[in-house]
Amino acid sequence: MAQETAGPARRSGAAAPTGAVRLRVNGRDHDLALGRDLETGTSLGYVLRERLGLTGLKLACDEGACGACTVIMDGKAVLSCLVLAVAAEGHDIVTIEGLALDDPVIRAFAEQSAPGHGTALQCGYCTPGFVMTARALLDRKPRPTLEEIHEGLGGNICRCGCYAGIAQAVAHAAEAMAGETP
Repeated sequence: MAQETAGPARRSGAAAPTGAVRLRVNGRDHDLALGRDLETGTSLGYVLRERLGLTGLKLACDEGACGACTVIMDGKAVLSCLVLAVAAEGHDIVTIEGLALDDPVIRAFAEQSAPGHGTALQCGYCTPGFVMTARALLDRKPRPTLEEIHEGLGGNICRCGCYAGIAQAVAHAAEAMAGETP
């Protein structure tokens, strides 16, 4: 699995502490009140979507099985449905909204339609999770092999079956980031 998890994001039954949680998301600090904005068992994904309005990430399975909710936390792809928001305090979180519009990964996904590989997106529901997973992979390993790309994206599901196009898009993004022409 490409993403890292930080344990289940379920309510533990413990009494909720009072106070605030400060989340640093896309370079901006957000102060949230425990008991008002979130509970101790609230997932990071829920807070990002429902409290901060960052709806690029999708909460699909809510159990870490699909990758649609992937964000980058401290440089690593994580499943935001499995990270407690209170546990994300003090970490640097990046959502798809935090990437530049001309990010090479976003561009490669948008442009991918190479013959024999097909498109990198169809319905688009899984795309933000794949983009964030790919971005973290390329930040960690700028020139991955096709096998490493497949392994790195292994925790993400595309129900439309665009896997060949997705892998090709990541390879093109790696080339673009290295200054090569795809």
